[in-house]
Amino acid sequence: MTDLHAPRPVTEHTQIHAGKVWDVVGDVVDLGATQVLREYVAHPGAVAVIALDEHDRVLLLSQYRHPVRTELWEPPAGLLDVPGEPLATAAARELGEEADLRAGSWSLLVDYFSSPGGSDERIVIFLARDLSPVPDDERFVREDEEADMVPVWVPLDEAVAAVLGGRLHSPTAVLGVLAAAAARDRGWSTLRPADEAAVAG
Repeated sequence: MTDLHAPRPVTEHTQIHAGKVWDVVGDVVDLGATQVLREYVAHPGAVAVIALDEHDRVLLLSQYRHPVRTELWEPPAGLLDVPGEPLATAAARELGEEADLRAGSWSLLVDYFSSPGGSDERIVIFLARDLSPVPDDERFVREDEEADMVPVWVPLDEAVAAVLGGRLHSPTAVLGVLAAAAARDRGWSTLRPADEAAVAG
């Protein structure tokens, strides 16, 4: 079973709102028998990183997310805001900026559309292993919500229990943790090469 990329003709495209990070747009879509208006968030996309250490622990960061008024535990992640940048490169950049870590091993873990009925956002989650710290003099200075992020290393099985127990709600944490556990339980045979992911648009 595979999702089929099958775009329908767009007869009219309108920008409803130009935002700081993403826009709201409207498309008149030709479905053959009828034409319909579909309004959605036009999003640049994002990457996330499940960083797994030698003790089978996953790194999660506490970050305040204002739309849901909640401090969520999330893996390192970030927007695709550098046109033409390979997604694996963006993931490595985010791991360094948000977690002060580098990885010697990268794999493509899972990718998904976060809300396909209302947004074109696609998130690609990578698995990073063979971790080492970024040297102190090369570390990124975090700002805004990122300045208060608290890093915690959680045993992967405990993270799975937190997801299934309804204690973790970030989609990158939920999907990334479950996908990492499933891949581990299959001897990592389901992992895809990191460079299989495309580049930022």
